[in-house]
Amino acid sequence: MTIEIDKGSGFCFGVTTAIRKAEEELDKSGSLYCLGDIVHNSNEVERLRKKGLETITHEQLNHLHNVKVLLRAHGEPPETYAIARRNGIEIIDATCPVVLKLQQRILQTYNSHDNPHPQIVIYGKRGHAEVNGLVGQTRSEAIVIEGIDEIDKIDYNRDIYLYSQTTKSVQEFKRIVEEIDKRVNGKVEFKSFDTICRSVANRIPQIRQFAEQHQLILFVAGDKSSNGRILFGECLNFNPNSHLISNETEIDDRWLRDISSIGICGATSTPMWLMNKVKECVEQQLGTEA
Repeated sequence: MTIEIDKGSGFCFGVTTAIRKAEEELDKSGSLYCLGDIVHNSNEVERLRKKGLETITHEQLNHLHNVKVLLRAHGEPPETYAIARRNGIEIIDATCPVVLKLQQRILQTYNSHDNPHPQIVIYGKRGHAEVNGLVGQTRSEAIVIEGIDEIDKIDYNRDIYLYSQTTKSVQEFKRIVEEIDKRVNGKVEFKSFDTICRSVANRIPQIRQFAEQHQLILFVAGDKSSNGRILFGECLNFNPNSHLISNETEIDDRWLRDISSIGICGATSTPMWLMNKVKECVEQQLGTEA
């Protein structure tokens, strides 16, 4: 029996940094607020909650004063920083550098003197924390499209500036660019900016290969993980015997029958310790059966 954990899985740089900053503060003071789940994985959120990390909503932020609040890797709109200044809140900013750069680019486009009313379009998941932060750079004027079927929302008689949430599909983004390009008025300026994080995009060919190498794939991810859904979809396409689980308790021992090779992988929001627990559980189940 071969049981292998994908070496390319686990936290991306942005999530690793956010968790490190949270743990450093928790080691010093024993408590810290975090605006929204620090990572889209309930198991990791619970681990940090036990160490003193309290997750709060934007509504709760309005009522806090003179405390420390961590901003997670997804980033926040300008209004969040304004509230913090008003309420004497010390921000521990763990916004991912890739997301921060994207925010700055969108803000620069929005404030462009050459085009005072730019039409900014963001390819991303509506309501996602990162997307909320991006839309906030435009005073909520940006148009969010979740896929190619929503490009009718765009005004093709106005200049178009297209950006992408950092964790979206490169292939789908290219398809959207091609379709918009077909529709634009000849006098209209259309610019697209591929702002997808390569730590996610580059994992796709690697995870395809990993999925093909094993008879059974256990993909570990939280139900809120955007890139988790993308990466699991890739596993499923290349290995129909792939199963999405949030932790080791969801393993069905029937999956393990007549299997000699098992691959365990996860999203960029999946902690390595959780994938190790899944491996240990599989080993125990197989040992019991034997």
